[in-house]
Amino acid sequence: MASRVATAARQAAILTRLSSAKPSPQSANLIQRRGLAGAAGHGPPKVNVWEDPMSPSKWKEEHFVIVSLSGWGLLFFGGYKFFTRGKKDKEEKLAEASH
Repeated sequence: MASRVATAARQAAILTRLSSAKPSPQSANLIQRRGLAGAAGHGPPKVNVWEDPMSPSKWKEEHFVIVSLSGWGLLFFGGYKFFTRGKKDKEEKLAEASH
């Protein structure tokens, strides 16, 4: 019975400390803040790629990533096709000539 009273008194003391109007400097460090969440109001507004295709700095981040990866893929595939197109034709002609 005495332990229940002591527990209730301890909880009441904790509640009064937590609900006080003045936060202590130590408790200010414990408050979580969402620093970068909802940063939509900072900087110039972002636009879709098709609205301003000549200004990548204004594009939305996800559009910039898609366009950049597509460009690199096109560059590698084009280079591959350019540097390997002559070898295949010569091999086919040699195979046809031997039959």
